[in-house]
Amino acid sequence: MNRELEYMFVQSARVWIPDAEEVWKSAELTKDYKNGDASLQLMLEDGTSIDHKLDPKMKNLPYLRNPDILVGENDLTALSYLHEPAVLHNLKVRFIDSKLIYTYCGIVLVAINPYETLPIYGSEIINAYSGQNMGDMDPHIFAVAEEAYKQMARDERNQSIIVSGESGAGKTVSAKYAMRYFATVSGSASEANIEEKVLASNPIMEAIGNAKTTRNDNSSRFGKYIEIGFDNRYRIIGANMRTYLLEKSRVVFQADEERNYHIFYQLCASANLSEFKNLRLSSANDFLYTRQGRSPVIEGVDDAKELCTTRHAFTLLGINESYQIGLFQVLAAILHLGNVEIKDRDSDSSIIAPNNRHLTAFCELVGVTYQDMSHWLCHRKLKTATETYIKPLPRLQATNARDALSKHIYAKLFNWIVEHVNKALVTNVKQHSFIGVLDIYGFETFEINSFEQFCINYANEKLQQQFNMHVFKLEQEEYMKEQIPWTLIDFYDNQPCINLIEAKMGILDLLDEECKMPKGSDDSWAQKLYNTHLKTCSLFEKPRMSNRAFIIQHFADKVEYQCEGFLEKNKDTVNEEQINVLKASKFDLLVELFQDEEKATTPTGQVPGTGGRTRLSIKPDKGRDKSSKEHKKTVGCQFRNSLQMLMETLNATTPHYVRCIKPNDFKLAFSFDPKRAVQQLRACGVLETIRISAAGFPSRWTYQEFFSRYRVLMKQKDVLHDKKLTCKNVLEKLVQDQDKYQFGKTKIFFRAGQVAYLEKLRADKLRAACIRIQKTIRCWLARKKFLRQRAAAITIQRFTRGYQARCLAKFMRRTQAATVIQKYQRMCVERKRYRQKQAAALAMQTILRAYMARQKYQALLREHKAIIIQKHVRGWLARCWYKRCLEAIVYLQCCIRRMRAKRELKKLKIEARSVEHFKKLNKGMENKIMQLQRKIDEQHKDNRLISEKLVTLESSYASESERMRRELSRLRGAEEDAKNKANQVSSLLEELERLKKELSVTQQEKTTIEDWAHKYRDEMEKMVSELKDQNGLLKKEKDDLNRRIQEQGQQMTEKMTRAIAQETQQLETDLNEERSRYQNLLTEHLRLEEKYEDLKEEFAHSSNVSKPGHRRTDSTHSSNESEYTYNSEYAESEEGHRAGDDVTRGMDTSLTLKLQKRVTELEQEKQSLRNELENKEDQFQRARARDDAQFRKARGAELEYESLKRQELESENKKLRHDLAEMRQSLLADAATGAGAPGSPAYKVLLDQLNASCEELEVRKEEVLILRSQLVSQKEALHHKDEKETMTEPSVFAQDVNKLKDTDELKQAYIGLKDTNRLLEQQLQTQRRTYDSEVESLRGELQNVKEENNRQQQLLAQNLQLPPEARIEASLQHEITRLTNENLDLMEQLEKQDRTIRKLKKQLKVYSKRIGEMGAGQTEGQTSPGQMVEEPIHPVNIPRREKDFQGMLEYKKEDEMKLVKNLILELKPRGVAVNLIPGLPAYILFMCLRHADYVNDDQKVRTLLTSTINSIKKILKKRGDDFETVSFWLANTCRFLHCLKQYSGEQAFMKHNSVRQNEHCLSNFDLAEYRQVISDLAIQIYQQLVKCMENILQPMIVCGMLEHETIQGVSGVKPTGLRKRTSSIADEGTYTLDSIVRQLSAFHSTVCQHGTDPELIKQVVKQLFYIIGAVTLNNLLLRKDMCSWSKGMQIRYNVSQLEEWLRDKGLMNCGAKETLEPLIQAAQLLQVKKKTDEDAEAICTMCHALTTAQIVKVLNLYTPVNEFEERVSVAFIRTIQTRLRDRFESPQLLMDTKMIYPVTFPFNPSSLALETIQIPTSLNLGFLTRV
Repeated sequence: MNRELEYMFVQSARVWIPDAEEVWKSAELTKDYKNGDASLQLMLEDGTSIDHKLDPKMKNLPYLRNPDILVGENDLTALSYLHEPAVLHNLKVRFIDSKLIYTYCGIVLVAINPYETLPIYGSEIINAYSGQNMGDMDPHIFAVAEEAYKQMARDERNQSIIVSGESGAGKTVSAKYAMRYFATVSGSASEANIEEKVLASNPIMEAIGNAKTTRNDNSSRFGKYIEIGFDNRYRIIGANMRTYLLEKSRVVFQADEERNYHIFYQLCASANLSEFKNLRLSSANDFLYTRQGRSPVIEGVDDAKELCTTRHAFTLLGINESYQIGLFQVLAAILHLGNVEIKDRDSDSSIIAPNNRHLTAFCELVGVTYQDMSHWLCHRKLKTATETYIKPLPRLQATNARDALSKHIYAKLFNWIVEHVNKALVTNVKQHSFIGVLDIYGFETFEINSFEQFCINYANEKLQQQFNMHVFKLEQEEYMKEQIPWTLIDFYDNQPCINLIEAKMGILDLLDEECKMPKGSDDSWAQKLYNTHLKTCSLFEKPRMSNRAFIIQHFADKVEYQCEGFLEKNKDTVNEEQINVLKASKFDLLVELFQDEEKATTPTGQVPGTGGRTRLSIKPDKGRDKSSKEHKKTVGCQFRNSLQMLMETLNATTPHYVRCIKPNDFKLAFSFDPKRAVQQLRACGVLETIRISAAGFPSRWTYQEFFSRYRVLMKQKDVLHDKKLTCKNVLEKLVQDQDKYQFGKTKIFFRAGQVAYLEKLRADKLRAACIRIQKTIRCWLARKKFLRQRAAAITIQRFTRGYQARCLAKFMRRTQAATVIQKYQRMCVERKRYRQKQAAALAMQTILRAYMARQKYQALLREHKAIIIQKHVRGWLARCWYKRCLEAIVYLQCCIRRMRAKRELKKLKIEARSVEHFKKLNKGMENKIMQLQRKIDEQHKDNRLISEKLVTLESSYASESERMRRELSRLRGAEEDAKNKANQVSSLLEELERLKKELSVTQQEKTTIEDWAHKYRDEMEKMVSELKDQNGLLKKEKDDLNRRIQEQGQQMTEKMTRAIAQETQQLETDLNEERSRYQNLLTEHLRLEEKYEDLKEEFAHSSNVSKPGHRRTDSTHSSNESEYTYNSEYAESEEGHRAGDDVTRGMDTSLTLKLQKRVTELEQEKQSLRNELENKEDQFQRARARDDAQFRKARGAELEYESLKRQELESENKKLRHDLAEMRQSLLADAATGAGAPGSPAYKVLLDQLNASCEELEVRKEEVLILRSQLVSQKEALHHKDEKETMTEPSVFAQDVNKLKDTDELKQAYIGLKDTNRLLEQQLQTQRRTYDSEVESLRGELQNVKEENNRQQQLLAQNLQLPPEARIEASLQHEITRLTNENLDLMEQLEKQDRTIRKLKKQLKVYSKRIGEMGAGQTEGQTSPGQMVEEPIHPVNIPRREKDFQGMLEYKKEDEMKLVKNLILELKPRGVAVNLIPGLPAYILFMCLRHADYVNDDQKVRTLLTSTINSIKKILKKRGDDFETVSFWLANTCRFLHCLKQYSGEQAFMKHNSVRQNEHCLSNFDLAEYRQVISDLAIQIYQQLVKCMENILQPMIVCGMLEHETIQGVSGVKPTGLRKRTSSIADEGTYTLDSIVRQLSAFHSTVCQHGTDPELIKQVVKQLFYIIGAVTLNNLLLRKDMCSWSKGMQIRYNVSQLEEWLRDKGLMNCGAKETLEPLIQAAQLLQVKKKTDEDAEAICTMCHALTTAQIVKVLNLYTPVNEFEERVSVAFIRTIQTRLRDRFESPQLLMDTKMIYPVTFPFNPSSLALETIQIPTSLNLGFLTRV
């Protein structure tokens, strides 16, 4: 022991020392402790050094702190050092740092009130804890409830959950959540919603029994014990409530900052409601009973809304509106009674003022007279042996009597409500077991403690004794089970304290005795207590300064009680006359409250419990006089009896303890006050549990866990094959003291502190190993770094030296090159300078000589031009003089001639006036005209001659003038030459002068131009540079704009892409949600259907009712109706319904009404569909009648037109024949001439082709003739029909009328005739259309034949020109091409005809069925007019050979049940899946269905499909837990669905078929509605398959993914407490990851063997992986011990193994990997660094699939397994929360493990030909015949 102490109390060891403020404070040793030291050198956490003195006598060393890896454990008993500071620190770390409010302490659940709403009570949390072991999950109230529920079912023993704690600790909430858990997990045994009623009792009891106190806003002011009853299937059937010690004094008095019961404030807040007007209520501040605490409002609570909740709960529990108003009326009367003011009349009497409005309101509300009530409030009746006196009361006594009456009325009302709640919760079902929830007050101590605190603490003493005995019993059982030597453990026994209170002559006994005394008082009772117990009992003390108080040493603390008021409260007396007044009330509810006044009740006056629990109730003493108050039981006696019964009940059950702790007195969220916490831990027995555990062997390890954890302390030689022997040998070496441990059968038991000692040894060993590893690695890294640096230095030297040598060689080469360059450069400079000078001299000479020549030339040119100018000027002057003279002469001549003309004109005017002159003139004029005419003729002749001469002369003149002109031009040229030569000298001189001037001008201009050029160049260069700059800027702007445009384009593209992706994702999400909603409805429908079937079977079995008859339904229903019809094929007949009514009277009314409502809705829907169908048929018939009328009008013109077309075709046919004959003759002629011999191969081929064409023409001709005859017959039939209608119809109708005696028969015959006529007209129209199409096709064929003949002639002509061999080859090639084209055309025609035939058959079947239904009532001997008319117009059908139908199975109607039985009900999936082709039953059923379709038997089709669907449902209901069966029928159902689609005849499904498969399509029925029904059935089977696989995988997931160590040695096992968890070491029978992988492989191989569609397999695998990920993550979030770095590595490795399995199976793209993303990110979160802001940012980016609540939860739960790991700081978690604040996500913590992805069934056609399927004999289907 000394060795261990010296080893533990060393430098840096941490200990706990007492502290006045924090209770316990942590310190660290700065010096090793040596045995005998008087003090310890310590340093506090704030750096302060202290000298801790040790007791020289006891030498008690301070408590050691636990290792950091044990801090924050789920179970306090897992701590190595079990003591008060360790417990307090562990609770504080869990509560403050990890935000965990629940902690185990052995069998006790410690719950700390967070004063904040936490998201840890949802349905997903309930589902996560359901079915789990208590030690496998983090502490929770649900874990305790699940343990109680499981033990009730397993041990067949009643359970109790005892919830205790002081006010404000959260007892009521904990009890409420436990009840909610039972209601959710177990459900109810009927449709009466018992679990809802149980939960509904909570708001009622809170309203009438809870109030605000200084410690709690919703404090329960009474104790209650609720028994929740269960049947033999462990479903809730009812409940019963017992209450204890209601605080009645709160009705009339409340301390500061407190309130009365909630119900009063709820009524006052709702006073404005119309139904509350008669209560005369107002604000709570207006009533004495609600305003004394001066705190009428609770922050965050709406009293009016709470009243609505309370009223709803009343209604749910069966308390109707009238009773509720009555209850509120009594409560309002209590408030008014409290406001009644009593005044002094004198010193000994009092009076109430008349017409007191509050007393008036009270009397009106309770229905009593004002005079009686006002009188007895101020008076009292005293009885003696002989007389009765009425004594007035002083004001104080009258006020106390008024308050006592108020308390009594409220207590009665409370009891009445409890009684009716119990009545509402009781059922007639026999109770099998129960779970009791006790919500009772904890140990209380105040400054002033009275009778209530005394009773409360008395009850807690009894409960603590029961708790100690239970803990002691469990410890003893554990030791005996492990065969550990049992030694008595000393524990506190509070039996002496209980005896002090309840034994004979105890405190209660003396109190009752004093109450019986006539003049008993509190003082006399106190003196009796002092005299009796002060010297005899050490637990009883008297205060020094008081004679009216006493002190009791309870198990938790000493409590001082004030004696004042004990007797009055124990008596609980009320004025009997006041009670009598109330009993005489006209208010029925009040009378009902006081009708059992004479009966003895529980302390709260409640009635005995119901529901078979009378053994626990308090029976009245019927032997006593009911009116004798002296013999009435006191409150203390009643409480003692009820407490004794409660203890008997608890002792008869298995208890479970919940201790609620209040962390602070200020209701601050997550604030921890160590003083208050320690006080409550001592009071509630938690520390006593720790002390009992620490006194024995608190730490317990299995041998395998010990070996796995401390293997590092063993040497190789110590490890033996037997783990138990290995552990023994190691422990003997490590721990010398044998008393520190014990070896059990399966576990090793350690004393307190030994695990910490072993952990220290392990940590030291690991630390030494780490140092050695670090030393070796650092040496290796340093040597590696040195070698790398040395090699780098050598390399640098080598490259440096080479570089220097290369630089020297380069310098030498450059020097030589520079010398050569200088030589040649100097030579080039001198040569260039010489050439520049030479060029300048030559240029100057050239310019000077040119200038002189130009000057001379300019002078000569000016002289010559001056002469020319003189010549022209002189000529111009002469011409001007001549023109002026000529003009003057002409003008003079004109003047003279004008004058002469005027004179002549005058003379002529005079002569014209004379008549004679005129006559002479006329005579002369005639002659002159004649003469002039002759002259004109002669002149014309002369003119012609002259013109001829003139022409001749002109030609000669022109030639002569041309000759002269040429001569003149020659002479002029000679003259000009002479002049030019004469003037050349002068012109040259002039030119020279001019050139000189121009030279000077040019030089000036050159200078100017050069200056301008320089300036312009500068400007241009400047401008160019500016332009370049601008261009650069523009280019830059352009590039920026282009870049922006591109970026904007990219952004827009990305935005559009994201928008489209989001829209697509949203649409997919909506679609999946809609599918999921639909499939959930199917699931709910299936559940209700199964429930209905079960009920029907139960009723049939119980009443022995015979099975109903067979009834089938119409196939034209909708899919949902059809499904309901199929499920109810064997429906009940009318007699069955009447018998069923008698049977079903016992069934639940609500279920019957639901089913009847559903049947009514289906019938209404069916009727509406039928009406709609009839309306559509009527509309169709009317439209068809109009079309037929138009058809008859146009029929004649069409026939004439068709005859013309026919003649035209015949003429074309003759012409073609003529052409063929001519072609043959031409061929023969060619052959005769020798172009081709008649016997040659080419000739024979061509002749065969011509003969074939001729034969084809003959065939076409015959077909045309047949069609012509058919048309003629039709025309004659029409004509004959018209004659018949006009001639014979009256007689026929007359005969029929004579036969028909009834008007109904006449109407029916007329309708049948009309329908028959319509049908025949439609057939005629169809034949016409057929004829038109055939004529068009014949015309096209004739045209093709004609074109073919023309082509053949061309080919013949070409072939005749070819050599013989080539000719034959070309002919064969042509023939092959022709035949191929013909085959393709024929195939297309055949397919079109098949489709047309199927369509016509379907129509014909429908109409023939209608005709058959219409004419069913007529006899064979009767012939309707329609039938008589129908005979002559039957069309003449062309004979055609029928096709051979294959791939069908024929069976008889009576063999249908045998088929279903052998193929579905009795089929073994294992043999079929292995030995036969996949989907064989589906193929067989479809082949039978094809035959029913082929024979056009709709009843056979319907019954076969209905029987198939019902049989599949039946086998799934019978063997729904068998995975192979469900998988087999899922595959076959899907294959059957695909066959219905593949062979439906729809174009979308036919494109995948072969030609032969298209021939097998259904021809008569459209089964689209049945496809929907079968698809719904497949969805139900899929969901059942998922549930089946989930049930198989569920036990494996947590063990394989979390608990099992796939990588051995990575994670060590931490010490665990009393609640042992499942070991992570793989024992026999433990599931591992390999188990999950093997099971997945088994699932995959099975579904593949059954032929399941690949897409469906992917969906199944995705769903399985989602379940694995969700269950694993949920357990990780609820298990603190799993949140470590090593566990994250294990999870990632396990996920990689699952991904490898997906890769091996080729399922990586099925979406299964994505479902594991939350789990992968949680594992990564466990492994990443969690310190800096960068780490926080990385975590926020990485964990996008996790919610904020999940991330924070993982960080809070993160627990180091080794000392080398660090915890996550609170500041880091706050940083994470801040960064994730803007996330929009659900606050849900756990994933929904029940979620099923919506399933789809993509079309998957089969390539298997139906005609090749063989039926094995093992199926016993010999009655099937292949067709």
